[in-house]
Amino acid sequence: MQALSPTALPTPTRATGGVRACATGHTHLARPGRPAVVTRTLAELTGPTRGVVELPVRLMWATERTFDLADPDDLLWMYENVLRESTRTDDLRRLVNGRTLRRVWPLLNLPRGVRQAWESRHRGLRTA
Repeated sequence: MQALSPTALPTPTRATGGVRACATGHTHLARPGRPAVVTRTLAELTGPTRGVVELPVRLMWATERTFDLADPDDLLWMYENVLRESTRTDDLRRLVNGRTLRRVWPLLNLPRGVRQAWESRHRGLRTA
């Protein structure tokens, strides 16, 4: 029997419509017990590139959940929360912009499992 790393488990489901497995067939965890959710392509990430965005409570529990995308720190903080907390690909598609994600990828402070999941699926992010 093959041992699994603590950050990778067999693929559980496709119920959310998202990709949860990496190329090796394992799921990377955003946190213990929660698989990282990744879109199939970066092109489907059509979120806003400017303006003020308010995250739903399921993605950010703080009372202040609005982010001004013109502020670089706000943008990074929002992307970190969305990528870490999303359990639905629809949230990713609606809130994250693929071009912007590629640009800020090296600056994002993400859990190892989230970073591994996205880089396994979108190899171009490794060199972004």
